[in-house]
Order: sequence, then structure tokens, then C-alpha cells
Amino acid sequence: MEYRWLLPGSLRDTPRKEHIRVRRSTRDWIVDIVIFLLSVGIGLVAAEQVQVEPGLPEPLRIADQLVGVVACVAIWLRRRWPMGLALVLVPVSLVSAVSGGAALAALFTVAVHRPFKHVALAGGLNLLSVPLYMKLRPDPELSFGDSVLLLTLVFLVVVIWGMLVRARRQLVVSLRERAERAEAEAELRVERARHLERERIAREMHDVLAHRLSLLSVHAGALEYRPDMPSQDVVRAAGVIRSGAHQALQDLREVIGVLRLGAEGTHPDRPQPTLADLAGLVEESRTAGMEVRLDMRVSEGSEAPAQLGRNAYRIVQEGLTNARKHAAAAPVDMVVAGGPGDGLTVEIRNPVTGGQAIPGSGTGLIGLTERAELVGGRLEYGHAPDGRFRLSAWLPWAV
Repeated sequence: MEYRWLLPGSLRDTPRKEHIRVRRSTRDWIVDIVIFLLSVGIGLVAAEQVQVEPGLPEPLRIADQLVGVVACVAIWLRRRWPMGLALVLVPVSLVSAVSGGAALAALFTVAVHRPFKHVALAGGLNLLSVPLYMKLRPDPELSFGDSVLLLTLVFLVVVIWGMLVRARRQLVVSLRERAERAEAEAELRVERARHLERERIAREMHDVLAHRLSLLSVHAGALEYRPDMPSQDVVRAAGVIRSGAHQALQDLREVIGVLRLGAEGTHPDRPQPTLADLAGLVEESRTAGMEVRLDMRVSEGSEAPAQLGRNAYRIVQEGLTNARKHAAAAPVDMVVAGGPGDGLTVEIRNPVTGGQAIPGSGTGLIGLTERAELVGGRLEYGHAPDGRFRLSAWLPWAV
């Protein structure tokens, strides 16, 4: 096991003590071996110069080489303690020329893995040590100024190189995070679209099935409470029940099929109702025994947008379904009025008489309100001053 800095953490200026214990990757081993060999190579070149350095006692030559060997070995700790190793090698490199390569490697590691303030500290100490080192061990072939300038350039190149590597890694991490974020957002958008599609299907299922099943309940109730009705009426009611049950099963089958497929790549919608279909909807309710008075005052009704007609149809459908539930045998007054530019107004009024015991989810009016608001309209419902229940909706109708 070895300690190494994880890229995202190190690039975000993670505190020094917050490291994670992980195995070195193949790339890490290759990089560490290359840096170690470079440090050893620089150390060997320096060792040859130490051997011919005039006036240097033999024990100091041996000590210089031994300290250099220890410094090169310490390079393997650069991932665990980059800053500490760089600071320790600053004074060590003053007394040991062989450890110069290790000092450069440690400075490069700090430039790659640490924020600028740490790089400035380590680099500044190394630069300050350059004149002192050249005073202690002058180069016989170069002047003092040239030697200081050359060694300063070497340190600066190492620091700049390390900072460029760090900047490139930061860019790669940023691009990777941006790509991951974009992918996550795309998945969320897809999931949101799927959720909205399922909500739309659920609203359609409620609107259609609630209407059809309430009609079935009315006819079945008539058969139950009027067993002595004429045979032709019984046959007609049974036919309506059979037809309504068949249509309800067809609607349910289509919705379940869409849900099983995840609402992707399918086209389950049949031709949607329009304003022209309101008359048929009202007639269907009258056939079920309801007394419905429709006042249709719509100009250019045949040219109404498809979405407007569909939403108006669903509102009327839900209003009639509620009337059958809570106002059995009571008259229902309905007004549909409007035109392009003025919008479309739908108002349904009926007494509240208790009705049949038809169960409901209680979400139909909530769904209608959401349907109206989604297209920029509004829907209100509640008891009117005359005591009747009033359902009123306004939907925009663009010119």
C-alpha cells in the first residue's frame, strides 16, 4: 500500500493531512520510476563533479554521495509528503550536490500537487539557496553570476513545468466533471419528461375511464332499481353497458401498454376530441338519463385549436361525471362561449342532491385545474350563491 494524492482532491487545494490510501496505478509507477531515474541521473553527474572538486576532503565526498543516495530514495515518499520533502531537501542540497536531482523532483511534485502559496514557499526557499550554494561550491568554469542565473533558470523551469501540468490536470478534471454533470442533467431531463408523460397519461385515463364508468353505473343502476322496465329498454341499457365496457377496456389496454413501454417510441393516442365533439358527449349523457341543457355560443368553433378543443372536452366530461355522481336526476346547465382573442369559457352548474354511491379519487378537479393552468388558463369550482355547484373554466384562444 502507498499513499498518493487523488487528482480531484489535490487540484482543489485539499488540506495537507487529508490524503486517501490507495494503490498506485500503472501510470503512477511509471511516472515515479522515471522521476527516480532522473534524480539518480542528475545525482550521478553531480557525483562525478564532486570526485574532481578541488580542496574537498575525502570524508566529505563520501558523505555527499551517501546523503544523495538517501535523498534519491526519499523521492518515493514525494506523493505522501510532497511539501515536507521539498522543505527538507532545501538545506540538504546545500551540503550535498548529489541530492540536487532529488530536490528538483520534490519541487516539481509540489508544483503539481499543491496550491500556489505552497509552490511559492518551496520555490522561494530554493531560489534563496542558490547564491549560498554557489558561494559554498563555486563552479570552476562559470562566473558566480552566470552560475546563479543558470541554476535559477533551472528552478524556474521546473516550477513552471509543474504548474502547467497542474493546470492541465485541473482542466481535464473540470471537463470531466462538466461532462458528468451534463450527463446527469440529461438523465434528469429524460426522467422528468417521462414523469410528465406518465402524468399526462394518468390524467387522460382518469378523464376517460371516470366518464365511461359513471355511465355504466347509471345504466346498471337503472337495471337494478327498475327490473320491471320494458324489455326493449333492458336490451338498450345492456347494449350501452356492453359498448361502454368495451370502450373502457380499450382505453385501459392502451394506457397500460404505454406504461409498460415507458412511454418511449410509441404513438398510443387516438384522434383526440375537439369542440365539435361536445354535442356527442352531451347526447351520450342524455342517453344515460341526465337532463343536460347546453348553451353553445362559440364563434368559429370548427376552427378552434386542437389543444383548446381537447381541454374543453375534458373539462366538460369531468363536469358531467361529477354531476352524475352528486346530482342524480338533477338538471345540468352548461354554457360554452367565446372565440378567437377572447378565450373560451366553460361553465357547468348543477344542484347537489347526493347522487349515486359512485366512488371517486377526489383528484379529478385538481387535475382539471392543473390542465387549465398548463395552457395559461384558470379553473374555479365551488358552491355558487344560488346553492348549486359551479364549475367554471377559462382557456386562452389565440387569434
